[in-house]
Amino acid sequence: MADVPHDLSGKRVYVAGHRGMVGSAIVRRLASENCEILTSDRATDLREQGAVRDWFEANRPDVVVLAAAKVGGILANDTYPAQFLYDNLMIEANVIEAARLAGVERLLFLGSSCIYPKFAPQPITEDALLTGPLEPTNEWYAIAKIAGIKLCQAYRREYGLDYISAMPTNLYGPGDNFDLAGSHVLPALIRKAHEAKLAGKDAIEIWGTGTPRREFLHVDDLADACVYLLKTYSGESHVNVGSGTDIAIGDLAELVCKVVGFEGGVTKDATKPDGTPRKLMDSGLLASMGWSASIGLEEGVAGAYQWFLEGLEQGTIRA
Repeated sequence: MADVPHDLSGKRVYVAGHRGMVGSAIVRRLASENCEILTSDRATDLREQGAVRDWFEANRPDVVVLAAAKVGGILANDTYPAQFLYDNLMIEANVIEAARLAGVERLLFLGSSCIYPKFAPQPITEDALLTGPLEPTNEWYAIAKIAGIKLCQAYRREYGLDYISAMPTNLYGPGDNFDLAGSHVLPALIRKAHEAKLAGKDAIEIWGTGTPRREFLHVDDLADACVYLLKTYSGESHVNVGSGTDIAIGDLAELVCKVVGFEGGVTKDATKPDGTPRKLMDSGLLASMGWSASIGLEEGVAGAYQWFLEGLEQGTIRA
């Protein structure tokens, strides 16, 4: 890793995917960096090469954060494998190549911890990439994200560009997707517990055995880590971004029920898939650079629940 600090002051920073949970958090975090934040509207379809190149030619950003992606939980990944693979491949390839053509000096690509093998040694270090089979339920998304990492590495080698990658663990927080048909486990649990509380139910049901362990990171912590990496890191290796602790899904459900105020129980549908048995990332590389997460899980879940309630009240989240 080169010790080359980068000043974002006065830079034009394009956040691709600014409407999403991750992108919007990065926009919030960049507001204190004295930079000009650029975004593209829906008319610029990032899956379309010509539209992306035209946008870059017209706007000429100095720095790019590639947070745009088609995302979803186990059900969505398993139902729409072609969309998850194609859309994500097109988005990252178009943005990264357009950035090169436009002379972008710094680019940060955001992946996902699902890039790692299903049975990777725990905690998962960066060098576990491509050492074993992926989790079948989300391999399409994972393959697209692996391609994005490799694109950044290839552009560093062939073109000498300072393009880097970060791999966040499971994320949650303001801007999350609470639609049960396409959401990840934590927002789905928040919605289930809330609706069960309102309906006076005795229990909520979770998929699988409840034993798989997952690591969770608040999206505002991720945004802070992204800015930190943009300012301090230059290297070919992707960088894990996690909280450093994990929790069993069954215990997570109990925590969510506590935060939401649902006093019923938690039942488990063992006929449904568990997914990867355990997924805890080793964030030692990032820690060695001087960064660590600051938002605890219970505190973060309480904030996410409050955001969900406000969304219901304002009509931005459908009841």
